[in-house]
Amino acid sequence: VGELAKSFLWNPFFPVRLEDTLFHVLLLISKHRIQVVPVVEQSNLKVTGFVTQNAVIQLLLQSDGLTWFDSIAEKPLSEFRFENERVSFVYGDESIADALHVLFKSQTGAVAVINRQTRMLIGSVRNGDVYHLMENDKIFRDRKVVTVEEFIRIETSDRDPDPTIEREMGALLSAGVLQLRNKYRPRMDSPVTNKKTDTLKEAMKNVARTKSDFCFQVDDSQHLLGILTLRDIILQFSPPSMNSNIHGGGFFETALELTGCRIKGGTLVCDH
Repeated sequence: VGELAKSFLWNPFFPVRLEDTLFHVLLLISKHRIQVVPVVEQSNLKVTGFVTQNAVIQLLLQSDGLTWFDSIAEKPLSEFRFENERVSFVYGDESIADALHVLFKSQTGAVAVINRQTRMLIGSVRNGDVYHLMENDKIFRDRKVVTVEEFIRIETSDRDPDPTIEREMGALLSAGVLQLRNKYRPRMDSPVTNKKTDTLKEAMKNVARTKSDFCFQVDDSQHLLGILTLRDIILQFSPPSMNSNIHGGGFFETALELTGCRIKGGTLVCDH
């Protein structure tokens, strides 16, 4: 484990305390590219829970209706420039092995699956879907033969028996849902999508409702246009980082402009 901890496969460990704010969590996630922030008790450093990116989206949605939130969230997706406008994809008639190779190289956590004839989006393969290969020896042995389209049709064995119980936004915002124990994930052949004309708020509610890590941007014909990750969304509400290329979202940029200041070259510059 000591050797593994030195490798690039491990994310840095950045815990927060129970008394820390959402502002602090936003800064950690946007700056360090981590997907889960552990919460520790100050007295004994015991880990008491986790704050996931999806939980942050749910918490941000509690500000629905407030001016500072709606000024960003009511804008259509077409007005934003996200980090992952280009999305990796494979054709449905390619092999699982091909899809895994593209998934590893993409470093985005998911690859889209496209029908070669119609160019329509028909599914996705995510990092978490690799466990199917571990559970099914036959699929693992035939990974160079079985097509991606066949693979994404596989029924998951650990599906939540009744995921609709927590589909309502009120239930989504309950404390229990903010934990990692929820096993429900969208099917591989039912990708979460939004259109460029949809607002950022609609996309946030979409990923929160489906408990997805991302959504694909598509046109009216279900042709793939891009991918929107949870981090892309969180960055729109994150504070600017002084020592990185992350400048933060529209809310904080606007707040700085109102004070006559801006971030330039990693430095806070003021006009007065």
